[in-house]
Amino acid sequence: MRTIIKPIFVMINEALLLKYGATLKKLQKEQVLFQEGSSSTFYYQVRSGEMVMFNLSDGGKEFIQGIFTEGQSFGEPALFGGFPYPASARALQPTVLLRISYERLLVLLKDHFEIQVSILSNLSKRLAYKSMIMKEISSYNPEHRILTLLDFLKKEQGEKGTPYEVKLSRQKIADLTGLRVETVIRAIQSLKQKEELFAKGRRVFR
Repeated sequence: MRTIIKPIFVMINEALLLKYGATLKKLQKEQVLFQEGSSSTFYYQVRSGEMVMFNLSDGGKEFIQGIFTEGQSFGEPALFGGFPYPASARALQPTVLLRISYERLLVLLKDHFEIQVSILSNLSKRLAYKSMIMKEISSYNPEHRILTLLDFLKKEQGEKGTPYEVKLSRQKIADLTGLRVETVIRAIQSLKQKEELFAKGRRVFR
């Protein structure tokens, strides 16, 4: 799976982060960076690899809050808000992070107002996405939830006028929409029959 729920632009230039005191942190595949409820002290940005932020239900089901790849940051709301992380974070593959302390980050932001604006825009986009997902989970049937997610991805990552290839696994679609994987499989088959989705071999398009 390499289709990502993500902002459409890179956050902070790597050279600038290093200039203000950022260091590198390496993670192995499946290594946890922080747990839900732990305190936030660093700004994290992915240099290479892939990170996921997630919550676990009482029954052990994972709900993905976001997946982040090269150039993207994560965990900023807790850092700027001064509250514990609302979700855990782990590496989906070997990953290298840039991290900078909150104090050094504030100096950087004070010197570069345009980056403050970029961060605010990015956080606003994430809030809009979370609001959309919560509305879908609480109000609509599985097929509608899945199509809304795929249309969001198509808008953010697809090319206008071209079919959007769905590269999310059935499990990841389930994790992102709060559905059971069996429900996702049935819904996708139904959407194919209704010609809301179409397939070429094993590949699925919207």
